[in-house]
Amino acid sequence: MRYFLIAGEASGDLHASNLIRALKERDAAAEFCFLGGDLMAEASASAPVIHYRRMAFMGIVNVVLNLRTVLANLQRCKEKLLQFRPDVVILVDYPSFNLRIAKFVKQKMTIPVYYYISPKIWAWKEYRIKSIKRYIDKMYCILPFEVDFYKKHGYEVEYVGNPTMDSVSDFKAKAPCSEAFLATNELTEKPVVALLAGSRRQEIAKCLPRMARMATCFPEYQFVVAGAPGVETAFYEKYVAGLPIVFGQTYALVQNAYAAVVNSGTATLETALIGTPQVVVYHVVGGRFASLLKKILLHIPYVSLVNLIAGKEVVPELVAHLFTDENLKKHLSPLLYDERVRAEQQNGYALVADRLGNAACATNTAKLIYASLQ
Repeated sequence: MRYFLIAGEASGDLHASNLIRALKERDAAAEFCFLGGDLMAEASASAPVIHYRRMAFMGIVNVVLNLRTVLANLQRCKEKLLQFRPDVVILVDYPSFNLRIAKFVKQKMTIPVYYYISPKIWAWKEYRIKSIKRYIDKMYCILPFEVDFYKKHGYEVEYVGNPTMDSVSDFKAKAPCSEAFLATNELTEKPVVALLAGSRRQEIAKCLPRMARMATCFPEYQFVVAGAPGVETAFYEKYVAGLPIVFGQTYALVQNAYAAVVNSGTATLETALIGTPQVVVYHVVGGRFASLLKKILLHIPYVSLVNLIAGKEVVPELVAHLFTDENLKKHLSPLLYDERVRAEQQNGYALVADRLGNAACATNTAKLIYASLQ
């Protein structure tokens, strides 16, 4: 079979690379053409048509400023599709680009279009369901509540498991011991509080200073920053006042932490599955006004994946004007000193893991895709 995949950012590159490996296990004659990154290139032993670094434009202003590149990428992708003539197109998140390509494929070609990892239309831009129903033949979801969301719109999807379950399970099977982690990173014997401020410079600059100030509130703990790939130490040092920074070991840091402060995103789910109590934070420009706007525009009761999957508040969320030094100290303190509060949160984590089900997300998806093409 000939597979054409499109992933427009780093997380999509990771998930798509695992899917490529799983497809190769089932289809010895598999050929791949893709828009994506280095991980997909390694898995497929071929180069991307376009690297995601030339595609990852976020926000209306950024897209407008790079409109010529965006349009050129769309055109190049369409030309390559017609040249490669795949048996199936597999889209990975990245809806602004991918739904346009899905429309093109349905208009110009007679092949199925599958979506792996649904766009978060349940949070906002729900109108995209019309394009999905029109142009996507099969949707493979990684969040269990997405099944009911799509069912409400008369569209059947497959829940295939969650890739975070896979990555955390793989880590736990070969995790370093605490002594080795502390020694390698020259950390003391004080209990650790992990600070996960995100992966983008803008969010790090907004979140990390407030996180770091907690170190003076709880001097009996050592606060350690999880460094993001591609962000140099000097950038962090502007905001952390001498706190240790650990690169390339985020899972190990979280596992060895007594508690964590986590910027909202996939890291909240990773922290939950590792089992470390956490406070979730999210900086929004505009404070109280932005919080009010969120209630109008977003269709979800929570921002963290942990609470969304559990269907209730398992972890505290300090969003927009609620993300203050006072509130962060107030919610972090019980996680450090109250065993009952810690246990309640970890019981909620067990519910989340149960709802996510077994691992093998990429394997499950590859199995379904390959069977559907026979």
